[in-house]
Amino acid sequence: MKKRFILLLSLGLFGCSATWQQQPAESTAAKKVLYVAPTGKDTNAGSIKQPLKTLKRASQLAKAGTTVYLRKGTYPEALTVKYSGTKQAPVVFRNYQKEKVVLSGKTLKQKDGDTALVWIEDKQYVTIQGLVVADIKTTRTNETPIGIFVTGTGRNIELIDNQVRRIKTNAKDGNAHGIAIYGTGRLKKITVRGNRVEDNRLGASEALVLNGNINGFSVTDNTVRRNDNIGIDLIGYEGVATNPAEDYARNGTIAGNHVSDSSSYGNPVYGKEYNAAGIYVDGGKQLTIEKNTVERNDIGIEVTSEHAGKYAEQVTVRGNLIQQNRFTGISIGGYDKKRGGTKQVRITQNQVTGNDTKGLEGGQLLVQHDVRDNRIDHNTFTTGQDNLFVAHFFKISSGNQFEQNTYRLANGTAKRWIWQDQEYRTPSAFERAVTR
Repeated sequence: MKKRFILLLSLGLFGCSATWQQQPAESTAAKKVLYVAPTGKDTNAGSIKQPLKTLKRASQLAKAGTTVYLRKGTYPEALTVKYSGTKQAPVVFRNYQKEKVVLSGKTLKQKDGDTALVWIEDKQYVTIQGLVVADIKTTRTNETPIGIFVTGTGRNIELIDNQVRRIKTNAKDGNAHGIAIYGTGRLKKITVRGNRVEDNRLGASEALVLNGNINGFSVTDNTVRRNDNIGIDLIGYEGVATNPAEDYARNGTIAGNHVSDSSSYGNPVYGKEYNAAGIYVDGGKQLTIEKNTVERNDIGIEVTSEHAGKYAEQVTVRGNLIQQNRFTGISIGGYDKKRGGTKQVRITQNQVTGNDTKGLEGGQLLVQHDVRDNRIDHNTFTTGQDNLFVAHFFKISSGNQFEQNTYRLANGTAKRWIWQDQEYRTPSAFERAVTR
């Protein structure tokens, strides 16, 4: 994360050996329905005619097999999930039918540490669905507002069809997240589907992030837009996980998302820099990024590691539409010589069109520091105003292949490729330079 300093999770807060609550055996876990409404009472039975009033009381009662239906209205409180579910008897918090349910952080008091409107820690088989999570803000540098926060050790967590908006830090060097999933222990089988994450002021952090020990996840069919830093981020090697050997997001799919208008320009952390990627792999491994539309961000899709000696590797970037991004369409390699790099990545069958709209010499594909054994094939690159297809101003690169790509000019006749700081005017000359 360029200039992004993750707020390290305190082991004293989260614990280094998390355990899930003991639940009844699946065959005996009772199915239960509770209703909550702003007009209810916590002394009520929790039926549709006699609903509870608060999320806190609902969480206290929602053991394995419980579905909590929230009726329309605004809830000026946070939801902390108290119990895990089981495979046959999950715990579900969701809106009733298609009613609009808003969890509002407008009245939450500012305090140091992490402040989340939905908090899921050390849980399994939990679903959050159909909620609007909105309006936390802070002026404190050491407070991190978060819309939905999943952390600790757990599995089978689903975040479906939620809207997360206006989560803001107004501190000059602050951090905020729309959705943050932090594997301090091991998290697996995480589903993030159909959510809208928008209009967040993130400081040095990201709109939708998976960080640390996360093994097996899908991020699909989400809309992530108008955020002032990275849209979707898959991170490793930030010191989040208690086990350093597993401190990276892996075995995941990022597909069918629409990520747009992510820009760090004007963000107090970055000033006038165009650094925010729509989709960013920072040290993740064994990932597939496919069939996303990524447009009007600073960078379309970026795959690298910010940590020296570490790599983003075994990542496939396939079949995406990447267009009209300000600096470049796709970026691989560390942004300076103090960073890590990119290896064993395949970039294939993408439409990469009209990027580098600010004329920053990022071209359609930006190849930076320490890129090894990557394959770029069967893509269609269509230039923007500078007619630059590939930009590579660094010297460390080896074993890379460019095969059967199509290069199209939007205007003019002067095609350009830059490899190891030398400019070429034909694809054959460029490809010979790559293989030397």
